[in-house]
Amino acid sequence: MVKKLTEGTGSGAGPGGSTAAELLMQIPPEEFPAFLRRQEAEMIRSERPWTDYMRGKFTEHGILQQDVFLAADLSERYGYKLISGEKRTHQRDTILRICLAAQFRLDEVQECLQLYGMAPLYWRIPRDAAFIVAFRNRIWDIHDVDAILRANDLPPFLLE
Repeated sequence: MVKKLTEGTGSGAGPGGSTAAELLMQIPPEEFPAFLRRQEAEMIRSERPWTDYMRGKFTEHGILQQDVFLAADLSERYGYKLISGEKRTHQRDTILRICLAAQFRLDEVQECLQLYGMAPLYWRIPRDAAFIVAFRNRIWDIHDVDAILRANDLPPFLLE
């Protein structure tokens, strides 16, 4: 999630309502140190940004990791290893299942995917569009999302 910024404070709308990411695309190298200072509170300094993000979101949402893993149809052991960073997955669906189970908003899903090193959901890809519809309409049950995918002749979410 990109926050808006003002010239000196790091929050609110910047010149022309630009976001920090938009401004970063326009600054010359000599202005980069000042940009970093203004955006210090927004910068990610963790060595495990995805792990910290997920734990923070679970706390913010008031949910237990074990409940997320159960709802995501993942073993607790595997789920804990994913969250801790001990294990990695190349399966985007696994991360999406965790996001559904944790009842993430779409912006949280996009940030989660990016922090994990995966492509965010993209509306022009039909299967991704189905996930966008599910998250926007708060359809968090993985079986319900799977039904949406199947009803639209898209690759199923769950393995049979």
